[in-house]
Amino acid sequence: MDWDKLRIFHAVAEAGSFTHAGEKLGLSQSAISRQISTLEESLGVSLFHRHARGLLLTEQGELLQKAAKDIFGKLSMIEGQLVDSRQLPEGPLRITTTEFIGSTWLAPRLSELRNSHPDIQLTLLLDDRILNLGMREADAALRLYKPEQPDLIQRQLATLNFHIYGAPFYLDKHGRPKDVKELKKHTLIGYPESVPPPFTDPNWLFRMAGVDPDEDNRLLMMNSLYAIHRAVEGGAGLAMLPDYLAQNNPNIEMVLPELEPRSVEMYFVYPEERRHSQRLAIFRDFLLRLVDKTDF
Repeated sequence: MDWDKLRIFHAVAEAGSFTHAGEKLGLSQSAISRQISTLEESLGVSLFHRHARGLLLTEQGELLQKAAKDIFGKLSMIEGQLVDSRQLPEGPLRITTTEFIGSTWLAPRLSELRNSHPDIQLTLLLDDRILNLGMREADAALRLYKPEQPDLIQRQLATLNFHIYGAPFYLDKHGRPKDVKELKKHTLIGYPESVPPPFTDPNWLFRMAGVDPDEDNRLLMMNSLYAIHRAVEGGAGLAMLPDYLAQNNPNIEMVLPELEPRSVEMYFVYPEERRHSQRLAIFRDFLLRLVDKTDF
């Protein structure tokens, strides 16, 4: 099988169209189409269903794409190992983490890493979805649960504690709840149940207040804990937030401090094959320094 045509097929299957694959590969749409047609002729099967809205893989196409994804994932892993073998800790480093950890804790503190290691080309992928480290969707991850995969090295970094918070001016206007029963009188902000949560039980506050997200129209739903934090600061209501966001922040105030949801563990994880990566070691040590400076 022609490797170049397989590479083009893989790009088209991932992109879902000749146009988008061509943009990624730097080839024209017609050139991409000819290569795919030639590959289909050589194999004697159709790989795509063509329709007005794009491309869909045929059964044979799905079989080939599964193999191609595995092949190129392994090649990408080998490429990472070769880069890791260099003496100098330089080159690309892709870190995935949840949106709120990346935006509120990690990103504001990256100047230290940039100043000490400017040759590390860092990419932060902020996504509550779990990216596949084994397929090199990222080099390492900050995760808010204990990984179960045996081929991942894991380092526990910190324990995140949570409480209920509101803006002082919101509480002045609507009153400070004196017990859990009074939470029902307030606008509560939480996470939609229809999307992947950033950690286990993000809507603990709803359960404590005894409200039903499907029935209570006063609830606000946002699929971003960073957005929830900003909404609380703006006086939109009360929400469960990590305590580190309250450090030196006069715009939010803890309420009912005796109510404490279950804490969340944060781990730094990466594949076993990358254990000798100097870049990952540098980033791990950087994270440990940040953890020491943060009151979680």
